Amino acid sequence: VVIDEQHRFGVHQRLSLSSKGNKADVLIMTATPIPRTLVLTAYGDMEYSKIDQVPEGRKPVDTRVMPITKMNDVICGLQRKLAEGARAYWVCPLVEESEKIDLAAAEERFESLKKIFRNDVGLVHGKMKEKDKDAVMEQFKKGEILVATTVIEVGVNVPEATVMVIEHAERFGLAQLHQLRGRIKRGFQASNCMLLYAYPLSETSRSRLNTMKETEDGFEIAEKDLELRGGG
Repeated sequence: VVIDEQHRFGVHQRLSLSSKGNKADVLIMTATPIPRTLVLTAYGDMEYSKIDQVPEGRKPVDTRVMPITKMNDVICGLQRKLAEGARAYWVCPLVEESEKIDLAAAEERFESLKKIFRNDVGLVHGKMKEKDKDAVMEQFKKGEILVATTVIEVGVNVPEATVMVIEHAERFGLAQLHQLRGRIKRGFQASNCMLLYAYPLSETSRSRLNTMKETEDGFEIAEKDLELRGGG
């Protein structure tokens, strides 16, 4: 049984998969082990091997943590990067605007960025039909900005994309943040990740964002995740 991107699966889902065979061998893979997986390795129920090198020539990501009140500065910086030929992801935590939750909505952000960047902005989220998502992703390979939800967290490979903006980053878990940042480390150009947060910021959220700023090591990030939320 091979489970790729295991951080996307729950404990019961993984148990169900491993029980499909008679004492099946199980291989799980991820760039960011969830806390439960670290606990299993700690108690000897799971062996692990670690690939701690990136392909030769890949550069570190410049990660910055900024309050959402500096949105205009972010957009100005984005304009400069796009003028240099960059492509960018802009990730939001919701699909549609919600009256109950004051968070950035992908559709709302898409409309606001379109007013600035015209037709060079695309939108993709999980509620879209597969063929529509594929069409938008194909266009992004030629376009400049893709507004998205976490649907792009895995399985997206656009080496030309070198900028990642994550709005309300305090609402995302460490595994998600690390995987999203991994979308812009696919090529050999320098890349930038901006984590935008809103006040008030809890100590746990602040700790998560600081961890992202300090390291790109998936195991180190996973250990911090285990420390912050326990093993499940």
